[in-house]
Amino acid sequence: MRRTEVRLSGEGGQGIILAGIILAEAAAIYDGANAVQSQSYGPESRGGASKAEVIIADGEIDYPKVERPDVLLAMNQEAYDKYAPSLKDDGIIVIDSTNVTAGGTPSFQASHVRGGPITGLARDLGREIVANIVALGFLCAVTGVVSRESLEKAVLARVPKGTEDLNRRALAAGFSAAQAEASRV
Repeated sequence: MRRTEVRLSGEGGQGIILAGIILAEAAAIYDGANAVQSQSYGPESRGGASKAEVIIADGEIDYPKVERPDVLLAMNQEAYDKYAPSLKDDGIIVIDSTNVTAGGTPSFQASHVRGGPITGLARDLGREIVANIVALGFLCAVTGVVSRESLEKAVLARVPKGTEDLNRRALAAGFSAAQAEASRV
């Protein structure tokens, strides 16, 4: 049975919670898998620590908390430093290289750390607020945890009306960045 534990982390204002909801909906509603999603954030709405956890499985999910993630998204340095040590030995860390420098305390094989300028790509699109959608595209291209089609449907079902084109471009930018990064590895 496939069971994938995903932890998305960053700071308030980066859209981490929404990204977790979208990922869980892509898995459960559009890919037909079982999924649970939980979230945690600091008392501040912006700037405080934020994380969302998603478990995706083919079968029953008997425990709804991520203990040792298979996949970690770190959108800022604090999230990387805090959560990277909990990653499974064969797990994958996706970093926003605009805000994170991999290294430091955790020591991972280079193949376990995948990164791209997620926030920088969102800025290039004219709206840093879509960094979470860029990150989802990057993460899904790297891990295949949900299908691209399901992810796009879930994104478009959740984003505000009138922003669909921007979010489609953000998702595509994430996929493209992951493909470009993979060709360099």
